[in-house]
Amino acid sequence: MRFMIIRKADQATEAGVLPSGELLAAMIKYNEEMIQAGVMQAGEGLQPSSKGARIKFTGGKPTVTDGPFAETKELIAGFTMIQVKSKEEAIAWVKRWPALDADGGVELELRQVFEAEDFGDALTPELRETEERLRAASAKL
Repeated sequence: MRFMIIRKADQATEAGVLPSGELLAAMIKYNEEMIQAGVMQAGEGLQPSSKGARIKFTGGKPTVTDGPFAETKELIAGFTMIQVKSKEEAIAWVKRWPALDADGGVELELRQVFEAEDFGDALTPELRETEERLRAASAKL
């Protein structure tokens, strides 16, 4: 089972405040523990929304709105992808998140990733083959 740990944005991350050396060291240690346990697949911090954009489609036509975006609690500051055996195992890893983050007030969200088998008959053998080929190609990039 794959899960995404979503680090919610806050005023500091939206202001572009970089983590302290102490927090960076704690995050690197946490990531190293997950890599050594064979559960971490990827993880990245995100720039503030002021450097991003939202693209909304209405009637199939895109409208682009440049950041920043006012509602901080709806934004994310980073993510980590993990592969574990259960939701409980994923929660156990999330509980180990460095307490230094956001001075102990960080908000994280855990979301399970859809797997091919979740789509049932809608994912035909032809679509599954194409999806697997695309995954393999993107892994090489």
